[in-house]
Amino acid sequence: MRGSALLLILLVNVWYFSSGYEFHLVDDPAYGALDRLLTGVLELLFAMKAYLLFSFLFGYSFTLQLDSAARRRADFRRPFLRRLSGLFALGALHAVLLFHGDILTTYALLGLVLLAVRRIKARTALVTAATIVGVIALVVGVAAVLGGAVVPDEAAALTAGARSTEALNGGIGDVVLEHLRSLPAMLGALAVQGPLAFAAFLVGLAAGKHRMLVAVHRHETVLRRCERIGYPVGLAGAALFAIGGGTANMTGLMVSIVTAPFLAGAYAATLVRLFSRRTRVADALAPAGRMALTNYLGQSLICVLVFTGVGLGLAGRTSPAQTLLIALTIFAVQVAASWWWMRRFRYGPVEWALRAWTHRKRPAMRR
Repeated sequence: MRGSALLLILLVNVWYFSSGYEFHLVDDPAYGALDRLLTGVLELLFAMKAYLLFSFLFGYSFTLQLDSAARRRADFRRPFLRRLSGLFALGALHAVLLFHGDILTTYALLGLVLLAVRRIKARTALVTAATIVGVIALVVGVAAVLGGAVVPDEAAALTAGARSTEALNGGIGDVVLEHLRSLPAMLGALAVQGPLAFAAFLVGLAAGKHRMLVAVHRHETVLRRCERIGYPVGLAGAALFAIGGGTANMTGLMVSIVTAPFLAGAYAATLVRLFSRRTRVADALAPAGRMALTNYLGQSLICVLVFTGVGLGLAGRTSPAQTLLIALTIFAVQVAASWWWMRRFRYGPVEWALRAWTHRKRPAMRR
């Protein structure tokens, strides 16, 4: 399931590498009608859903780590805190050097809260998650009514987008400076993204307490209900979100805050049901999922080398269709490389380093 989530994450993040206009939530003025249609469809399907799916998996894996420590009668708190500190350090480097939209630092900080509420009951976790989503939607809705705008001056945003695209095509210093310049705006976005990610953590925690990804057959009714409700509600909301201008529009953002969890939940239910059976697709994606952290950071590194002036300098020079093709190619290469790597090694390289830091000893690497 993590392998599929990696693809969705890449299909959202790649646009921040291919054009500086994405930094400022406006379309590249060079885009034609078909270009805007393609980006609109991708935004409809994946924007504000991909990271929720990944966040759900973080919450679920947290329960597995808890159980593992309990079985070994080992201390959980201190190793987990070291793990979070390692994630934060990786995320900070990632945000400055590779991708200003990093999620790892957010996960590290929210992980502290998750640790504090780890004994929460599954039902309480779900109610709390729904409450968080409702409160954030209400705040954004009130801001929309009061005339708030994510992009108050489109002309200024277009000018800034052109400058950002030029910076991406510069050297490593220009790219890093542009990332640093964009960090305040990204921190503002975390006011919405952070609470929603934590809500997904809680849903994953609840699912983990019921072992929904293990005893799938026992939860078939719940999973099908997630699909029957999640797809129509989520897709309807996503359509309004995309038509309204995506995250650049306050009203569309409010609708998506409410409905994106439905679509992300439907995606999760479908993937759980699909990967509960041994299929060629599941077998092919499993190695990529087992080294998800390496692949997440690797996606950013490859995109930097493809789109910025550090490498090929294609930022602002590819159409949306070409950008999509590049993203799919990157993912295909990662799937193949992950299959090769995991046949020889126990962990991905970044997973190995994080595990060594967490447990203060070097784990065996080769199989």
